Amino acid sequence: MTEFGTLNWSILLVYILVNLYIGFLLGKKINSAEDFFLGDRSTPWWAIGISVLGTYVSALTFLGAPAWAYTDGLSVIAIHLNYPLVILLVVTFFLPFFFNSGVASIYEYQEKRFGHTSRAIISAIFLVSQALTSAAVLYATALVLEFITGIDVEYAIVIVTIIALVYTAMGGITAVIWTDVVQATILLLGGGIIFYALLTQLPLSLGETLAQLKAQGKTDPLNFSFDFSSVTTIWSGVIAMTLYHVTVYGTNQMMVQRTLAAKNIGDAKKSFMMMGFGAFFIYFMFILLGILFYHYYDGARFDNGNTIILRFATDYGLPGLMGIIAAAVLAASMSSLDSAFNSMATVSTIDFYQKYFKPTASGAHYLNVSRLFTVFWAIAIIVPAIVFSKSQGSILETLSKVGSYFVGAKLSMYALGFFSKHATEKGVLIGIVFGFATVWYVATQTDIAWPWFCLIGASVNIAVSLAASLLLDGRQAEYSAYTVKGQLDKFRRDGLAEKDGGWYLVPGRIDRPAYLLLVFFVLSLAFLFLFERVIA
Repeated sequence: MTEFGTLNWSILLVYILVNLYIGFLLGKKINSAEDFFLGDRSTPWWAIGISVLGTYVSALTFLGAPAWAYTDGLSVIAIHLNYPLVILLVVTFFLPFFFNSGVASIYEYQEKRFGHTSRAIISAIFLVSQALTSAAVLYATALVLEFITGIDVEYAIVIVTIIALVYTAMGGITAVIWTDVVQATILLLGGGIIFYALLTQLPLSLGETLAQLKAQGKTDPLNFSFDFSSVTTIWSGVIAMTLYHVTVYGTNQMMVQRTLAAKNIGDAKKSFMMMGFGAFFIYFMFILLGILFYHYYDGARFDNGNTIILRFATDYGLPGLMGIIAAAVLAASMSSLDSAFNSMATVSTIDFYQKYFKPTASGAHYLNVSRLFTVFWAIAIIVPAIVFSKSQGSILETLSKVGSYFVGAKLSMYALGFFSKHATEKGVLIGIVFGFATVWYVATQTDIAWPWFCLIGASVNIAVSLAASLLLDGRQAEYSAYTVKGQLDKFRRDGLAEKDGGWYLVPGRIDRPAYLLLVFFVLSLAFLFLFERVIA
């Protein structure tokens, strides 16, 4: 622990104190459960956007992306090509439903569309999957603290949990957003310093290094193979992972909740679009780091690949760098953990406690309950975090594999809700069972790569749900008011304005600025196509 040094400890402690102070200040403005869940709806869109970006680009990316690229090369970027397409779908179909309803929990939609059982099931799926995801994030951070300070990983897991818990319980979603802004800044600063330092330490120029990596097959970002057992093909990235990430951003309370704190739907959409434009650059930087590390260390094997970036920072020896890196990884982790704690507390309170136990209590009562649930979920993720600590592979890939078991069910429930005329609750519930069973079989009995689990699970779920709905409940006479067509009909029938400030309130209409996401997607593909070809 003494090797960490006074300067590094000072940097880390100042960062922690700043986050706690932000939580303390914003906590003074929290007077009700609505304040805790949504704030006062005055948070600027750019802060929400940075929060969205920082939450998903977490410690798993800081550590896991270089580790994954170290072994698989630049083709890992294919998994993250799809964000412009994902965000286009989310702001066009998902956000209008959630924002117009004024709900704090996005899973209220499922009850309005299908029934209370559907709402309870998808809420439970979110809580379980988010707890596992948060545990992986927590482990990633504890790994850093163990590496740089010598603190045992189990103790580090508890310490990080307590820090994120304190300011989240005090300040709610507003504290989550503003601390995320600080945390994202530190994350990118740390990544930028490491990238610059590595460039200065390479034995050859960047061009010569990339040329050697090209000869070793590490620089091809676009794998057009139709091998469905391969994870990082262009097809799995653009097709399968687009659907996967739609569930991350469109059906995930943790992601959507902060956009519901925006002033209007235009701000909510702009905050999400920041992710659509910004994610590619961030992931490309960390994945490029991975292949450059492969050259720097001459392909040496590491006991735990997730520590590569930390080992380099140690070897580089710049005073204060380890403190910045520790703060960066802690920042990345807490930007995900605080969001998870707040969103899980929101769902637990609204979708279960308020609905089934205390439906008419005061706002102050629900606020206290929400804070208790925040504590509960913080404690609950500690055990799976310790289990993750036994894993040796890339934690980014491990997390993605875990999430792939759940996304098909969530995606299909919303797809059926938005577009199907005849889907009913009974049919949807039967479809979920068959979908999970199919994904389990594919995962355990075949060589098909995990990015395809979402498409496979959702396809089976939708087909079985529609068949069961028609068999049990027959054909429906008209579209539900909570389908896209039903909403369009309602806006026309009631003479409601389809736009607010130039942005569509009605689902299914593409905003003019959102077309730029398609342009950006094409340009990013072109950039990657040319990248390897210009390497000498």
